[in-house]
Amino acid sequence: MATDDLPRQRKPKPRGPGKRFQPGKSGNPAGPKPGTRHAALAALDVIGQDGAEAVLKAVVAQALEGDTRAADILLRRVWPERKGRPVTFNLPIMKTPADLTDAMSAVSVAMAAGELSPEEAASAASVIEVHRRALDTHDLAARIAALEAGNAQRA
Repeated sequence: MATDDLPRQRKPKPRGPGKRFQPGKSGNPAGPKPGTRHAALAALDVIGQDGAEAVLKAVVAQALEGDTRAADILLRRVWPERKGRPVTFNLPIMKTPADLTDAMSAVSVAMAAGELSPEEAASAASVIEVHRRALDTHDLAARIAALEAGNAQRA
């Protein structure tokens, strides 16, 4: 096989003053018009609209005939699952960092007793953590103010 039979690689064209787009300039600076949708998504919407009513009627009919899966599909759309619930349990007042330990203990005890699920306990613990950070920020601001007052008296 001779080297002349091999395909030649194309050399890239030099980009100079005649290149298509200038650096930092878009080919369409205005961008797409607001509300413009991709043609494929618009086509899918049309297909979905045409079949949605028929599908809904079929699922309702199946649910009325006793199909629990169809009923579940409908009920999840009508009444979505709640992501959380109001929870009541005793927490101590949290004014100092030492109080936060008691609060975390209360959360752990409530979870162990079955009053809180592990997810609810984790949510309560995150609220306590935010409170801890707020206490830290308050204490830090007070310490900085005291240091600045001390420096002002020396000057």
